[in-house]
Amino acid sequence: MDVSERSSAKYECLLFDMDDTLYPMSLGLNLACRKNIEEFMLQHLHIEENEVPRMCLDLYREYGTTMAGLKALGYEFDYDEFHAYVHGKLPYVTLKPDMVLRNLLLSMPQRKIIFTNADKAHAAQVLNRLGLEDCFEGVICFETLNPPLKPFDYVSSAVDEGKLEGIAADIDDDNDAYDCNKSFTSHSSILCKPSMEAIEAAIQIANTDPKKTIFFDDSPRNIASGKAAGLHTVIVGSTKLVPGADHALSSIHNIRD
Repeated sequence: MDVSERSSAKYECLLFDMDDTLYPMSLGLNLACRKNIEEFMLQHLHIEENEVPRMCLDLYREYGTTMAGLKALGYEFDYDEFHAYVHGKLPYVTLKPDMVLRNLLLSMPQRKIIFTNADKAHAAQVLNRLGLEDCFEGVICFETLNPPLKPFDYVSSAVDEGKLEGIAADIDDDNDAYDCNKSFTSHSSILCKPSMEAIEAAIQIANTDPKKTIFFDDSPRNIASGKAAGLHTVIVGSTKLVPGADHALSSIHNIRD
């Protein structure tokens, strides 16, 4: 795979998942996040303790995120409170500035955008701690795809000290940016990867041509959906191709391989 200067004509945009893609799963944030979700289900939704682990995993598999599955089943909770609880106790201290990745990203001429199911506060924490806050043009996150009462936001890369500022897509000036009246029906009331609706929405929000976009993600399901949406795909954290993947990278540090 070549995302260097000589490939810039072929690929114009690099779309990156964040968690377990920009840093390895071995750092433990994924496991800690799952434990926090299970604790939230037990303490706040009063789901039977012996049902929580299985239910958490089943909902993740069926709906893309456990949160989306809980909402689809009719559980009532505030999105911000959920995110604050689940991410508030994560071991962010394990994330260290990654100067190797930073230099790689800054050396690439293509547009670079984060596309994550996580909320903007978590995205800010991760990018700041990795030292990558100014390496991306923007962040497409939970709030972007699931706005409360306004059109989809394209979150700018102003992420210093946990602050991400949303900038609404300028639909009046650029009709190709995003049509806020277009319906992206979903299996759940929450729009998230790996649904095709979420992938298609992200492509439109980023205002990019999928044929000229490379999508990096650690999830085989997300990769399959990305390929179906027309993106060039790279599975990260694996040496073997998965269905829909054009390339496999054991680490994001091998992005030029």
